[in-house]
Amino acid sequence: MGSSENGHGNGLYTYDSFSGNKKKQNRHFLWWCAGAHQQLLKDFPSEHTKYAGLGAVLLGTFALASLAAGYAIYTVFNSVSWAIAFGILWGLIIFNFDRFLVSTMRKYGQSSARQFTTALPRIILALLIGITIARPLEMKVFEKEIDTKVAENRHKKIQINDSLVNAESKLAADNATNERNRLMARKISIEDSLHRLQQAYVTEADGTGGSMQRGIENITRLKQNAYQLALEQFKPELKKLSADINVQDSILNSSRAGVQAKRKEYESMIASNVGFLERNKALSDLSGEEPSVFWATIFISLLIIVIEAGPVLSKMIMHSGPYDIELAKTELMQMAASENEMRKDKQLNTEKLAEWLKMKKQHSSELMQKISALQKKHIDAEIDRWDRGEKNPVNRPPINDLMNRIRENYDYEDQQLR
Repeated sequence: MGSSENGHGNGLYTYDSFSGNKKKQNRHFLWWCAGAHQQLLKDFPSEHTKYAGLGAVLLGTFALASLAAGYAIYTVFNSVSWAIAFGILWGLIIFNFDRFLVSTMRKYGQSSARQFTTALPRIILALLIGITIARPLEMKVFEKEIDTKVAENRHKKIQINDSLVNAESKLAADNATNERNRLMARKISIEDSLHRLQQAYVTEADGTGGSMQRGIENITRLKQNAYQLALEQFKPELKKLSADINVQDSILNSSRAGVQAKRKEYESMIASNVGFLERNKALSDLSGEEPSVFWATIFISLLIIVIEAGPVLSKMIMHSGPYDIELAKTELMQMAASENEMRKDKQLNTEKLAEWLKMKKQHSSELMQKISALQKKHIDAEIDRWDRGEKNPVNRPPINDLMNRIRENYDYEDQQLR
């Protein structure tokens, strides 16, 4: 086995002997990506290609996740550095998670239901990642159509904003217009009256008036004086009316200028704020309007989901090989050896504990015997002194007092003293 790994066996060279070390190093890297036990896998040449392919699938998932996440961040922040950094970070997270799941999935001795249960979290994650990451790619595919739809949505927003702004300024504009119309009506009425008075004396002077005589006569002068008197009378009011009309005109102009300023401000705001959400809404609108766009987005999402779940699905459809059997055997032997060591340690600890308890019990028994002997000695001495009555035999205490003192000093029960 070792000679075939080096490229020749039994004096004969194989194809691997001409491939160089670079191919082996690349293959070992792919094995590492697949989470395989490399030292164990080297002993099974028939399994090399299978696990190298699995490692390549993991690398492909890493690359796709990095690109998709990087593009998504670029569409949001419009920063190349942030896109590259987050794309690599996201790809490494997905790669590490895939490698962990693939390396912990066992083929030999595992039922299909058990393998599916192990792969279910990754499949759910692939579903979420596929739906999330596929959206930026779909937006890139339909970029031109989205730009058109964004412009259309922007125009609709501007129309709605115009109606709202006009409704907001309509009351002030209507009041100013009504007041201007009233002032203009009064001004026109006064000017008409003055014009009629002026025409009256002019026609009288040229002979087309009431007297039908050409020249300036008394009637002409009277009519001229009436016109002059009315002009002097209405001149302050006409001046005030003109000033009031100018005020109302300024109000109307300010209202129109305010509407135009708000319209331009809103247009510039929505033009500068066309981001990910706006483009996503445009794509959603296109999906709702065009069935072809809807199905295209569905298939792109499914493709991303399948690619994201590719490593786990690949491991599930792989057949058990000699490497899987040997790996299961090695793990079982290691587990059995560990259990034996644990059992031996537990048995040794149990024996040590039993020996310690036995010695403790023996020491306790010896100590109790010594204490009992010492108590018996003192009690005998107490009884002997009481019996001899060393101090005053006449006043010797009763036997009950002696028993109570022995009970208190030496912790004896009544049954022991009877």
